[in-house]
Amino acid sequence: MPFQEKSAWIMLLALLLSGIPYISNIVTLSHGAQLPPPNIQQLVYYTIILILIAVIGHIIITAFSAKDANAKLDERERRIFDRAGKLAGYVFGFGSVGSLIFYLFFADGNLLFYGVLGSLIIGQLVEYITKIYFYRWNIL
Repeated sequence: MPFQEKSAWIMLLALLLSGIPYISNIVTLSHGAQLPPPNIQQLVYYTIILILIAVIGHIIITAFSAKDANAKLDERERRIFDRAGKLAGYVFGFGSVGSLIFYLFFADGNLLFYGVLGSLIIGQLVEYITKIYFYRWNIL
């Protein structure tokens, strides 16, 4: 398994392990259709979890394949990164614009914040899943 694919798996796992509890917490704190305001302490806490999982995971895979960690991307890998990044950008852009449109109709800043944050997280998940898919099935 190439180093970059291992890295994508780690980041996918890190986003899921930090994002799912955060989303669950937001849903728990919601009162019907009313979203709670963003809490900086919660955001910092879950960001630290994300960073710790990512750093520890990358240290582990680098320890087992240090030579691969510094290798340059080949032509196929560059295409994988380009296509995955492009798709993630579409998801993030569509979600952000959708959040702005919702804001125009509902004037809820909390909904705007969570919509853009959710778009960012989903966009990154799409990027890592796409990279893994392209690596696994030798597409491109």
